[in-house]
Amino acid sequence: MEQYISRIAKSLNIKENSVRNTLNLLNEGATIPFISRYRKELTGNLDEVMIADIQKEYKILLEFDKRKEAILKSINEQGKLNDELQNRINNAIDIDTLEDIYLPYKQKRKTKASVAKEKGLEPLANIIMKQNETAPFFKAERFLNNNVDNVNDAIQGALDIIAERVSENEITRKNIRQQFERNAEIISKVVSSKKEEADKYKDYFDWNESLNRIPSHRFLAINRAVTEGFLRLKANVDEESALNRIERIFIKSNNESSKLMQKAIKDSYKRLIQPSLENEFLKKQKEKADKESITVFAENLRQLLLLPPLGQKRVLAIDPGFRTGCKLACLNEQGDLLNNATIYPHPPKNEYKQAMKKLGLLVEQYKIEAIAIGNGTASRETERLVKNTKFDREVRVYIVNEAGASIYSASKVGREEFPEYDVTVRGTVSIGRRLVDPLSELVKIEPKSIGVGQYQHDVDQKLLQENLDLVVESCVNKVGVDINTASKYLLKYVAGIGDKLASEIIKYRTENGAFNNRNEIKKVKGMGAKAFEQCAGFLRIKNGDNPLDNSAVHPESYKIVNKIAKDLSLKVTELIGNENLINNIDIQKYASNKIGLETLKDIKTELLKPGLDPRKAVRVHEFADIKTIDDIKSGDILPGIINNVTNFGAFTDIGIKQNGLIHISNMADEFINDPHKIVRLHQQVMVEVLDIDKQRNRIQLKLKEKLN
Repeated sequence: MEQYISRIAKSLNIKENSVRNTLNLLNEGATIPFISRYRKELTGNLDEVMIADIQKEYKILLEFDKRKEAILKSINEQGKLNDELQNRINNAIDIDTLEDIYLPYKQKRKTKASVAKEKGLEPLANIIMKQNETAPFFKAERFLNNNVDNVNDAIQGALDIIAERVSENEITRKNIRQQFERNAEIISKVVSSKKEEADKYKDYFDWNESLNRIPSHRFLAINRAVTEGFLRLKANVDEESALNRIERIFIKSNNESSKLMQKAIKDSYKRLIQPSLENEFLKKQKEKADKESITVFAENLRQLLLLPPLGQKRVLAIDPGFRTGCKLACLNEQGDLLNNATIYPHPPKNEYKQAMKKLGLLVEQYKIEAIAIGNGTASRETERLVKNTKFDREVRVYIVNEAGASIYSASKVGREEFPEYDVTVRGTVSIGRRLVDPLSELVKIEPKSIGVGQYQHDVDQKLLQENLDLVVESCVNKVGVDINTASKYLLKYVAGIGDKLASEIIKYRTENGAFNNRNEIKKVKGMGAKAFEQCAGFLRIKNGDNPLDNSAVHPESYKIVNKIAKDLSLKVTELIGNENLINNIDIQKYASNKIGLETLKDIKTELLKPGLDPRKAVRVHEFADIKTIDDIKSGDILPGIINNVTNFGAFTDIGIKQNGLIHISNMADEFINDPHKIVRLHQQVMVEVLDIDKQRNRIQLKLKEKLN
């Protein structure tokens, strides 16, 4: 591990000691949320992103060294390993250099060069490469045999061997790779036979752009079209310039042998080098685009999971629809289903009055405090219905993003929770629960199915899953979890718990009732000392034996809090929330080798507002009185909600079927390179309509004001 520390520190611009301590903690089984929250002194106050980056870099370096070992073993088994080659491999600092060194020794399928070698033409190739021979065709006559019929065949075989040598030459590949890095162009062309089918990709029918400047979303769009068979894709550099670079390496004379060398070089470039590096760079560009797309998705997911919760209220959830009706679900404060029904206020049935009557009865009967309406088909029409209905109490109406609700309703989790109900009821319940607590409900859905990103189905799915799981874990631990009410699906994301231990917690809770204190958590089957250390600070126990159990103060720090209270001649209960006393505590006097100032600052903050939910309060949004795209015109100023953020802009719900796009260039007066710096998911905004394309259902918007 020690040999990697300086490299990671340099790569990430982090102090070596912080990297060392972080890796030690990770290797001891500590989780990222635990390290970032409770080991700040050791890491130098690194956040979760930095800790995750250290972990990733460490894994990459381990894999790199494993590859070196595999290459050394392979070459050694061939009997070709010497000290000079071993040193070159050991000193390689990047994967491209390492693979270039290995290329001549890599086991291949039969090639033109290997066939020529079998015919005994390697010595002729050596003669031509030296470029001393002025009559190579005459020399070639010596290499005619049963497998080589004539001089031209002999020369061609020798050139095949030379072409492979040129392509496998480390300096050659480094030179042309450098040219690709600086000057490669990406070129896409439509497959002529599929021109009509590919209409949605028509912007890329004859497209070229610098490969190292193409935005990730555009590359992924083109790549999708290629996968679907609509486009062909190339990555090229100027051929003449590339050939000149290679010739400067190999051409030593000006004779017949040199001319043959030029021929071999051209063949090598066109047949071997260019296709190989084209694939390499397209693969790298795909990996880069994947990472950028996943970063966008991860940030959107983080914002979605941390949406403000309504809290424990009685909710009427509505999954709106036209032909199939609007599904209703009444939920109590804990999110339990009390009743479900269906109303048909919209075409074709138009049972408007009956629907209003039903809504009024349900609100009265179940003492409903809020109504959650899914933002899908017939959402605005249903919102108008609800607002036109007279209730016996004040009821707030919220539009809820229902993305992924159908996935939940058909999932194993949905079936386990509501085995006696069909998918429509489950989906409606999910909409209502999202309003009460978005985090608790959304963790039940596979993150990539939530649909708040760009091209999530086109990126590396393993990498996507790893990154999204980290985001979910981060959000769950940031908020904290009530161990006495949380579902198994929420508990499994708490640091140190996982699926199996979450099930054991639910089992213990069912058999023994609510947990009274954090120490009792140790009685759960499988809850060892390490698991308890990792999870305890993120689990909350309300109205338990110890008020600190409902805070983010870790049990390992309870002694410090008790000492502070004792020094002030107070009970801990009298200290918590006492702003004047807490702000006057000299925390430095409680610092020690085990607990430093960073931890003490966190303890002080937590004592002021124990268990404070970091999420903001939910607020109602009012759309303008518009129904269709025909109701808007250029210059209109409208309220909207950001419902997806991408690298190129933010899609915005303005209250009609079609979302509008605030392009990145229309977000601010100055240049910005990341829309997330300006807007966030579900942010309420005011926008100006710039352009309307009714034929393509596209609305261009400009950001005027952020409302929250």
